[in-house]
Amino acid sequence: MKKIWKNISTYVVVALVSIGATYGMYSFMEHRKGYSSADFYNYGSEFDQKGVQLASLTAEGYPDFTKAAENSVHAVVHIKSTVKSQASSQGRQRAIDPFEYFFGFGDRGGQDFGAPQPSVGFGSGVIISKDGFIVTNNHVIDKANEIEVTLNDNRKFTAKLIGTDPQTDIALLKIEGSDFAYIPFGNSDNLKVGEWVLAVGNPFNLTSTVTAGIVSAKGRGGIGANSSDIQSFIQTDAAINRGNSGGALVNTNGELVGINTAIYSQTGDFAGYGFAVPISIAGKVVADIKEYGTVQRAVLGVLIQDISVAKEANPDKTKDLKATEGVYVGGFAEMSPAKQAGIEEGDVVTAINGVKVKSVSELQDQVNRFRPGNKVKVDIMRGNSSKSYDVTLKNSSGSTSVVKKGDGIASVGAAFKELTADKKKDLGVSYGVEVAGVDNGGKFYKEGITKGFVIQKINNQPVSSASQVENIITSTANSQDKVLFISGITPSGARKYYAVDLGE
Repeated sequence: MKKIWKNISTYVVVALVSIGATYGMYSFMEHRKGYSSADFYNYGSEFDQKGVQLASLTAEGYPDFTKAAENSVHAVVHIKSTVKSQASSQGRQRAIDPFEYFFGFGDRGGQDFGAPQPSVGFGSGVIISKDGFIVTNNHVIDKANEIEVTLNDNRKFTAKLIGTDPQTDIALLKIEGSDFAYIPFGNSDNLKVGEWVLAVGNPFNLTSTVTAGIVSAKGRGGIGANSSDIQSFIQTDAAINRGNSGGALVNTNGELVGINTAIYSQTGDFAGYGFAVPISIAGKVVADIKEYGTVQRAVLGVLIQDISVAKEANPDKTKDLKATEGVYVGGFAEMSPAKQAGIEEGDVVTAINGVKVKSVSELQDQVNRFRPGNKVKVDIMRGNSSKSYDVTLKNSSGSTSVVKKGDGIASVGAAFKELTADKKKDLGVSYGVEVAGVDNGGKFYKEGITKGFVIQKINNQPVSSASQVENIITSTANSQDKVLFISGITPSGARKYYAVDLGE
């Protein structure tokens, strides 16, 4: 087991397509321009949640966790996910996947000889509504053909996968029934370092296990191997082990404040530090998935670094930098909303809608609460001057539209622009459309199509405009044969061919 990736925050984080998304309270915010942190904690209304107040003190004045624990264990479930093998592995040994092992999925793997055998993994999940919606980690159910949920009273259900968001490692499931015990959402913004929390889950397949600890840190980044993931974790010293993934982190009021996701360990078992996705992120993601079928991911359109990293990486550019806290703007993406609003390279972002941001992960956490079309107030330092800009966020396609599940443009995760005359001359072509940007969570990225690739034909149809490309993608997504056969030219001039399945 390799040691957890460290110091990922020391690299440039490309925030073009990884920050920003929607929140649960859509209809209310249609008529709002401003933002208050409290406004965004009505995600639970999407699941008809009612609040609880369970905290109490013992006679000696210590926190009493018994009521919060009793309420939580009935709403935390055991998840068994089965991936059916598609091809024989006879004569081969299948190695344990370090990612799955580290994140609490270690029962998959080992040796597999002979006929294909199903791969089985275990984890936890949290019921968040009385009609059976369950939030868990994406890595717990990733690629699963069958998902079985076992409640604390040993009832078993087959769960339906409603949707996933790999960038936050969150998934939404549904079991059929009514009057399930559930945990209402709390406010993870209100958590304080040093505050008591409980971790509830099924470590090592032991059901209904509760551990206690404190909040060790907030806004922690650099925990996973993929720097494009949205990371702003709650760090806790409550014991979290393999199988706890997808379980609940609750406060002493019995409210859900995080989804347990990762541990810091060289062995794969608890070594003092655990990490949870705050409900400010997880709640928004599952509300989006329930409402739209996919996460409404918005674009700020900046390339950002922590100030300390920027000073080390670019000493010449940052030698006159006065700000000591905030996020350094190192550049912009194509069609950047931030650049259009007036933000410049070398600026330091210090706050989003009045909420201070001291690191990349904190900036991600704040912008991640919004959807395309929302305006955010961005405070920056430019030299010795403080300035504020209103930035209208957009989606990866460069528009402010809400996307739905099955929307071809949303699923490919790319933006397009017409070829300039100079570009045509350089490549020696008379038509084509350039890929202006690629979302790390989209199908183009997964197939290896990168920014700068020039599409000449899709499904044997020559293309010469962005709207033409988008129309073909949309019509293909809504057709019976949902495959895009793409031919074009790489930025280096090599011809490449891709097949993108929109039906997967």
